[in-house]
Amino acid sequence: MGRSTKSADLVQAFLIPKLKTPKEAFRDIRNYLAGQAVGATRDDFLLDELLKCLFCNLYIEIGAAEPIPQDATTQECAQRVRTVFVQVQCDFSEIYEPGTEILLDDEAIGMVMAECAFSLTDAASDPIGDAFEVFVGSESRSRAGQFFTPRSVTDLLVSAVAPRPGETVMDPACGAGGFLTSVARYHVANGMNPQAMAQVAATFYGIDKDEYLAKLAKLHVSLLTGGHPHIICGDSLAMQNGSQAVWEQLPKEGLDVILTNPPFGARIVAARPEILKTFELARKWKCNAHTGLWEPTGEVQTQVPPQVLFIERCLSLLKLGGRFGMVVPESLLSNKSYRYVVEYLLARSDLQAVIGMPDALFKTSGKGGTHTKTCLLIATKSSEGTKKSGRLFMAEAKWCGQDSRARSIPNNDLPAIAANLSQFQQGNHLEASALGFAIDKKAISSSVLCPRYYDPQLEAELDHLRETHDLLVFGDLVKEGVLSLGTGDEVGKLAYGMGDVPFIRTSDISNWELKADPKHCVSQEVYKSLRRKQDVQPFDLLMVRDGTYLIGTCAIVTDYDTEILYQSHIYKIRVHENSQGINPFLLLAALSSPIVQRQIRSKQFTQDIIDSLGDRINELVLPVPKAAETREKITQSVKAAVYQRIEARRLAKEAITAVAGNSSNHSQPWAS
Repeated sequence: MGRSTKSADLVQAFLIPKLKTPKEAFRDIRNYLAGQAVGATRDDFLLDELLKCLFCNLYIEIGAAEPIPQDATTQECAQRVRTVFVQVQCDFSEIYEPGTEILLDDEAIGMVMAECAFSLTDAASDPIGDAFEVFVGSESRSRAGQFFTPRSVTDLLVSAVAPRPGETVMDPACGAGGFLTSVARYHVANGMNPQAMAQVAATFYGIDKDEYLAKLAKLHVSLLTGGHPHIICGDSLAMQNGSQAVWEQLPKEGLDVILTNPPFGARIVAARPEILKTFELARKWKCNAHTGLWEPTGEVQTQVPPQVLFIERCLSLLKLGGRFGMVVPESLLSNKSYRYVVEYLLARSDLQAVIGMPDALFKTSGKGGTHTKTCLLIATKSSEGTKKSGRLFMAEAKWCGQDSRARSIPNNDLPAIAANLSQFQQGNHLEASALGFAIDKKAISSSVLCPRYYDPQLEAELDHLRETHDLLVFGDLVKEGVLSLGTGDEVGKLAYGMGDVPFIRTSDISNWELKADPKHCVSQEVYKSLRRKQDVQPFDLLMVRDGTYLIGTCAIVTDYDTEILYQSHIYKIRVHENSQGINPFLLLAALSSPIVQRQIRSKQFTQDIIDSLGDRINELVLPVPKAAETREKITQSVKAAVYQRIEARRLAKEAITAVAGNSSNHSQPWAS
């Protein structure tokens, strides 16, 4: 294993400062070890060996071990590292069993030490986190709904919760320890010296049911702090570590701070039936018709998403007055089916901030990771019935420092949001913007906590239009009989291509026009079975209800389009005779206007795997010009655009059929 040849280049490289970033250095190390290490090329093995060397490097950096002499040979360098590791193994026997050795050969140890010429205690970085991303990112991410939390998010939540030295801090779904190491960097950045940091590490607690990740977390925190955190391989929901109860290994009085990004996903089996019985949020809840509040029943659900159970678990682990910062899927804060969870949260905590994250946050590559949109929650545990703060900070980030392929970009809204949140926490005035605004908690509507739902700039723009426009609420127009609203049906893929009646899907609606795809036509038999129910008439509007970027896209039905069926993801809107001057063409323009489309974006929320506007269409505020002359001008412009397209389609159909020598049938010009 040991070679006697000198390698001055390696030793000198170790002594000369590098310009590489830690992540760049780790990529080079990984490529070298994967090609040179004999007997093992698995990334988790290589990472274990790298971390052993980094531990030795840390001891040298903080003065706990003698530095490597400048004139050391490769063999002497490797021998010194092995000697230091004996000390590491003795000091961290909870991580390394007696007799554990560095398994890399001398050349590999020299290469690792040469590349790792950066500080491990620099508060501005987390090189160990970089090592995890390079070596095991693709393997460890996305296991059972787990995704490593980006450092920008852990740092934001830590600064918002502001843990004080000596306070107990816990992550009940700690993964590789990202939140706990962020707390360590936060303390160092605020002036804590290495000796104190080693002591504070004993106040850190973490739980993860993945044994490998729990080991990584212990290594991660120990490397950055030089201390001994309490990392447990166990189940935070069952509170079991094998046969041992996890409760027994935690502070009896509860935790001061919890920071976590628990696994989420509707299909994940979060807990066994006997465990679900212990959770109030695992019961079925019903809305009390008299109070309007949600109340638990005695019936336990058969399956509950882990993000729901972790809300209750985090609150149960905290002491009264304890603070928590948590990453949750946005659907938990928006969907009707989770309103009882929001009420549970608001009743048992003083919610201080909700911050919406871009859907690129957890993308790990072009195909890896998830586009699931998330939010950050910041709150303080309180007893039910106690007085809570009246204002809530909200923000919506558009950029998080990376794109949808996980590539670094300069656009990052999180620092500005963090600064605005700090101003809010200090009681200072905020200039309302998407990156930070405050709302009265009494303004929370239908238990929806998504920041984009409460866009302050949108409200200001609508208010600005009051002098020149009537601001008509869509739902009010439905109640008054001005409008009626319906949705379509699903016919099933087996019905496609069985006839000549177009089946309109969301992708067939574009630029106010229906683009029928002959491949998705259905038979006359299917059409006749649904014709009365769907009742499509000329000048009905079709608008996309469910999907992603197409939600809110509108088209108008013409005389040529009446023999169609449309799918369930589409609204049918009909304008009836009215005294308010609303006609289909004016409504089409209003629904397509930028200010209404912005409302639609703010009100569409994730419903299972797609977004949906749902019945929130009734909340849309339609700006209709008060001036009759303006309304008429808009009506005529839209009508002209629609009829020009009808004529274009007729001429296209006429030309196509003329080529075939048959121009007798122009009744349905479905030219694509």
